[in-house]
Formats: sequence, structure tokens, C-alpha cells
Amino acid sequence: MAALRRRKPFFLFWTDQSNKSRSLVMARHKEFDRDTALHAAIGVFSEHGYEGTSTGELLTAMKISRQSMYDTFGDKRGLYLEALKRYNVESIDKIIADLRRENRAIEALEGALVAFASRPAAEARRGCLGVSAICEFGRTDAEIAALTDSAGHALHAAIESLLAEARRTGDLATEIDIADAIPFLGAALSGMKVSARNGVPPETLRGIARMAIRSLR
Repeated sequence: MAALRRRKPFFLFWTDQSNKSRSLVMARHKEFDRDTALHAAIGVFSEHGYEGTSTGELLTAMKISRQSMYDTFGDKRGLYLEALKRYNVESIDKIIADLRRENRAIEALEGALVAFASRPAAEARRGCLGVSAICEFGRTDAEIAALTDSAGHALHAAIESLLAEARRTGDLATEIDIADAIPFLGAALSGMKVSARNGVPPETLRGIARMAIRSLR
């Protein structure tokens, strides 16, 4: 019994060291740029949709380990929701910024649509994650619908403000109902996104943009 009491508590020392090692391993899992990885996931989901994207494809594109993905984003669905939210925010912010480039409201609307139509071919072919989410899920997933609705409301408000300004300056035809014009422009933009994904050339998209605006004058 005395000999047993004199034995060194090796197992305590080993447990302490193993915890340190495990912490170092976990730290190594986290050694990546979160935003870079998230944007890579946006690209994959935009190209293949949610169901068409495998976890392996995401890990390859994001250049992270499976454990890092789970530690950071939870799972594939959690990653998709965060990717969609980020994409929607950045996409709407870009459109709103384009809407503010011109002094006259009607020209700002046309400029934003033309700017969208003039995107680089690689970006256009990748498709819009927001439209992809709507086509894939519709209203069947409440969380996804809430994200797409939030983006839609922000764009709606920006377009409504410009149309109201165009009415005050006389640039909007008197017979045009602003309540009808808002979803019309939204549908035109969505249609342009789908057309771009299908390879329609920029000059054709710019023609669609200008025709949409001419219909409001």
C-alpha cells in the first residue's frame, strides 16, 4: 500500500498535456480567414444550389477542414443560411450604391440596371444566390424565405424612394402607378439575373434594362 501511495500521479500529468495538445489542434483548425471561406461557399452554392452542393465541394472551395466548418458554421445548412444572408446584404448594398450614382432618379434606376447588365461574364454566369434560393425553396423554408424577404424589402424601399422622386421631377409618366412599377422593376432585375446565368450577352441585358426604364417615362 505504501508503494502505491508513493507512485507519481502520471495520469494527471498526461491529462493536462493532452488538453493543451487538443487546444493546439483546435486552434490549428481555425487558422483560416472566415470571410474568404464564406465567399468561397457563396460561389459554390450560387453555382450548384443547396441540394446540388456536397460538403466535400464546400471544403475544397473554402480550403478548410470538415471540423473547422462544423466549429465555425455548424453544418451545411448553417453555412448556407450565413452565405445567403451575406450574399443578400452585399448584393443589395451594391445595387443601392449604383442607384445613388446619378443625380436624376430615373437615370439612377437605369444606371443601376445597366451596371448590373455590364458585370464581368464570369460573375454573371455564376448566377444569383438570392434568385437560386427562391427557385429552389420558394416559400417552403421559413428561415430562407425570411432572408429573401428582408433583401426584397430593402430593395423595394430604395426603388420606391427613387420612383417617388422621379414623379416629383416629372420623369415618371403620370399613368404609371408606383405600386405597380416597384415589382415590375424587381421582376425585370430577376429576369436579367436568370438570363445572365443562361449566357445572355451583356449588350442584350443592357437593352432589357433600357427598355424597362423607357416603359416608365
